[in-house]
Amino acid sequence: MGDRLDTGRARHVAIIMDGNGRWAKKRALPRAIGHQRGVEAVRRLVRALEPMELECLTLYAFSSENWKRSEDEVDDLMNLMRKFIKSDLPEFIANDVKLKIIGDWQSLAPDIVAMLEDALAQTAKGKQTLAVALNYGGQHEIARAAAKAAAKGEVSVESIAAHLDTADLPPLDLLIRTSGEIRLSNFLLWQSAYAEMLFVDTLWPDFEPAHLKQALDDFARRERRYGGR
Repeated sequence: MGDRLDTGRARHVAIIMDGNGRWAKKRALPRAIGHQRGVEAVRRLVRALEPMELECLTLYAFSSENWKRSEDEVDDLMNLMRKFIKSDLPEFIANDVKLKIIGDWQSLAPDIVAMLEDALAQTAKGKQTLAVALNYGGQHEIARAAAKAAAKGEVSVESIAAHLDTADLPPLDLLIRTSGEIRLSNFLLWQSAYAEMLFVDTLWPDFEPAHLKQALDDFARRERRYGGR
């Protein structure tokens, strides 16, 4: 990953987008509607990225553990992913957003992989990065990176970091989780070592750019420490 620069502002923020199901349940709606509203929250953030001056926003979209959900819900999520890529790619390009995918995304359905490869190619020159974690698990990412490092003859903090999915991104500054849950859920475990963390009660479909802006303002006032005083 890139060098850590304490500039007073966050360069890289990650969000665990939690609460779609509970949002729907509170309104006696199908979970699929909650996921759709969650996509709308993503869309709002993408449109608001430029003035926030973030270099990278990473979103936890589908974990390697999410395959344990019901077949119908997984199908709904995959179909929603197809629709999102198809409908929002022009907006990514218009907003100068570069798409990056982390996780074992190439083992998804072939048509989704093809759509993602096309989106990656078409957005490659974007100025701000939206990294989306698909079929992602932090422990598996570390294991893969360690295996790659070992294959080259050296296993160290530096060599593992160089083979992480996020190796070309700025260090993680701030990790946010919505919905009131207080855990990492196997997300960016390595990258979170010295990241600031924020857990908010807001359910993901209700998360607005204003929430992210407030989090960035609060982050800018924090005094960060890396094991020292």
